[in-house]
Amino acid sequence: MTVKTALITGITGQDGSYLAELLLQKGYVVHGIVRRASTFNTQRIDHLYQDPHDPQARLFLHYGDLTDGTRIAALLGRLQPDEVYHLAAQSHVRVSFDEPEFTGNTTGLSTTRLLEAIRATGLPCRFYQASSSEMFGSTPPPQNEDTSFHPRSPYGVAKVYAYWVTRNFREAYGIYAVNGILFNHESPRRGQTFVTRKIAMAAARIKAGLQGELYMGNLDARRDWGYAPEYVEAMWRMLQQDQPDDYVVATGISHSVRDFVDHCFAHVGLDWRDHVRFDERYLRPSEVDDLVGDASRAERILGWHATVLAPELARLMVDAELATLTSTRASSVAAPDAHSELLAVMR
Repeated sequence: MTVKTALITGITGQDGSYLAELLLQKGYVVHGIVRRASTFNTQRIDHLYQDPHDPQARLFLHYGDLTDGTRIAALLGRLQPDEVYHLAAQSHVRVSFDEPEFTGNTTGLSTTRLLEAIRATGLPCRFYQASSSEMFGSTPPPQNEDTSFHPRSPYGVAKVYAYWVTRNFREAYGIYAVNGILFNHESPRRGQTFVTRKIAMAAARIKAGLQGELYMGNLDARRDWGYAPEYVEAMWRMLQQDQPDDYVVATGISHSVRDFVDHCFAHVGLDWRDHVRFDERYLRPSEVDDLVGDASRAERILGWHATVLAPELARLMVDAELATLTSTRASSVAAPDAHSELLAVMR
C-alpha cells in the first residue's frame, strides 16, 4: 500500500496540529512549513515529535515563509506531496484592521503563490484552501456554498480573494483544488488572543483567584462555534472525493458571545456579570452580526456532521484551562533539548 505524503502550511497552529495528528494516525508522511523565529513556536506539535534520523519518522518540519514564492516552489518540487493543506494565514480578524496590507499578503496572496507553484511544477497533488465564514460578513444567515459574500474586515476580504483564486486555478488549469468554508471552530489549542480562549482562560483564572475582571467588546455578535478536531476531519474528507468541490463546515447553530461567556463562567459556578467589563478598544470598525452555517452538502457528500456544540465546547475549554492551572508542567511541552534537536534538523 502506497504511503501518502501531505504538506501542511500553518502546522504549528490550532488546526495544523490537529490535522497533523489525524494524518499521522492515517499513516501519512507529514511535512510542515514553519516560519523562522528567534523563539520556539512548536508547542502544539511537540507531542508528535519524532527524531528525523529514525527510519520510522513520519513528521518533518521545514523553514519557509509564504511571502517567498521561490521557497514555496522549491519545497513543493522537492517534497512532491500528494496533498497540500493551506492553513497558514494572519487569521485574527481584529488585527487585520490594524495590518490590512500584511493580512492581504499572507492570507490572500499566499494562496496564489502555492497554486502557481503547483501549476508551474506540474505537481499532481490535491490542494485544500482554508476559507472562512468571515467571507459572508453581513450576508444574512444561514449561509451555504451558494450564499453571496459581503466581507466586513480585511481578513474576510483576503479570504474572498483566496477563495476565488482557488476556484480559478481549478477551472483554468484542472488542478484538484477545494475550498473548505469553515465556520468558527475552537479548542484548548486556540490562540490566547481569540475570544473563546480569552473567555475560557478568564473564567478559570477568576475561579482560581488569579484574575478579577475580564474586559470584552461586543457581546451581541453571534457565531456558529464547533470543535476543531472534528473540523480537520472534514478537511481530509474533502480531498478524498473523486471530484473537487467547495464545502461549508458548521454546526448549524449560533450562539452569542454573551452565551459563550455565560457557559464558561457558569461551568465554574460564577456569574459572569460580576466580572465582565466593557472596553470599546475591542470593538471592530465594522462588525459581523450573525454567522450560521448550513453544512448539508458536507453531510450529504462527505458524511460529515458536527457532534460537539458550543455549550460542551465551552466546558471542555474551561476544563483544559483549569487543568493547566493545577499542573506544574503542561504535558505537551517538550524538554528544551528536544526543541533544539527538532529545529536543528529543519531545512
